[in-house]
Amino acid sequence: MPLHPQAEAMRARRAAAGTPPLYTRTLAEARAADLADLRAATGSGEEVHHVGEFAFDGPGGPLTLRHYRPEPRTETDPPGPALLYLYGGGWALGSLETGDPVCRALANATGADVLAVGYRHAPEHRFPAAVHDCWAALDRIARHAAELGIDPDRIAVGGDSAGGNLAAALTLLARERGGPAILHQLLVYPNTDHRLPPPGTDDDGTGDDGTDDDPALFNRHSVAWYWGHYLADPADAANPLASPLRAPSLAGLPPATVITAEYDPLRDEGEEYAEALRAAGVPVELRRYDGMPHGFFAMPGILDDGRSAQLFAAERLVAAYQAAEAQR
Repeated sequence: MPLHPQAEAMRARRAAAGTPPLYTRTLAEARAADLADLRAATGSGEEVHHVGEFAFDGPGGPLTLRHYRPEPRTETDPPGPALLYLYGGGWALGSLETGDPVCRALANATGADVLAVGYRHAPEHRFPAAVHDCWAALDRIARHAAELGIDPDRIAVGGDSAGGNLAAALTLLARERGGPAILHQLLVYPNTDHRLPPPGTDDDGTGDDGTDDDPALFNRHSVAWYWGHYLADPADAANPLASPLRAPSLAGLPPATVITAEYDPLRDEGEEYAEALRAAGVPVELRRYDGMPHGFFAMPGILDDGRSAQLFAAERLVAAYQAAEAQR
């Protein structure tokens, strides 16, 4: 189908304003513009009961963990489920602030605590720095679950775009290292394979309508720009922690929810990852949102399907939390 009317209106506004693509700007400009765009599309986010932050020692220095609690909880209440949510931004952009509205929405929709970590960014800190930081956050949450009021048996991981890539990498590391246990993985239009499609082809997930080069949308040039910042050595592209689709086996990984967008150069690799998980015996629910561009999940203020996708993700997480509780 064509771009959804709401997505087309967004694209047209950007085109009319002559907004330069992020990949044509300096990193400082791109980071500021990315935050401004998301705030314009989402606003300040939903109110939650409590948001707190604390620092902990990461592999490259102090890291900040932000903790969203949607409902009051006393010391006598049983520990609740949790989601470690990793924001997107191509490993080079993004921040706790850009991911804040999604974390608030998922906390309210699931009733679970949501935690987010301010991992290091490329190109100042290239692969695998972000993976190591996110792993440190998962390990910290699992080891201090009681202190945080979290059930260590009901911790999920998730993220969008580069955050989805990092979430998938965490499941591979957790399997390799024998824990922490991850209940579910939520992968929203994730990067799963370092691939740079040739121009003029329609095997990049965007169809044949020209959006693969549209400067008003996330496109194949965006993908190449982000990967160029993230990987210091081209050989790292084959590492499953950078390209999870290249893992020799995906068996034994947590059940997954995979969300993709029709007009997204990451669409095919996200859907291929879902199919590879399924072929490896991992329960998977894959949902594509037709007519949507990359980034729609974080734009519920202007794209109704962004809110629909958030609610779908929340339903899947709640089902996983409830099933785990029922099996005690």
